[in-house]
Amino acid sequence: MADLAKIVEMLSELTVLEAADLVKALETKWGVSAAAPVAAVAVAGPAAAVEEVEEQTEFDVVLKNAGPKKIETIKVIRQLTSLGLVEAKNMAETADSKVLTAVSKEAAEEAKKKLVEAGAEVVVA
Repeated sequence: MADLAKIVEMLSELTVLEAADLVKALETKWGVSAAAPVAAVAVAGPAAAVEEVEEQTEFDVVLKNAGPKKIETIKVIRQLTSLGLVEAKNMAETADSKVLTAVSKEAAEEAKKKLVEAGAEVVVA
């Protein structure tokens, strides 16, 4: 059996170039790649992070386009918010306006349904 302490001591004395040459020689002799275990660890890292992401509980209703029936869209915006006519009109004319912010998924989907029925393009984010 080889003296492992002696091998560690000998490897510690190698320069970076000598260590790289040693790795290449061992890869060739044994038919393996030193990069494979590192790649497996790197792949496992992000997957673990994805599992820790919490489920989104608050949603924004974003108006992308008021659509062809802008007056109907303005009426729905006024129903969903406490905005006056001028503010609702400005919101309808401004792309990417947040109609509702930090609402439940059910409220966001209901608002989206009403706006889409009025002809608007809406995204729940």
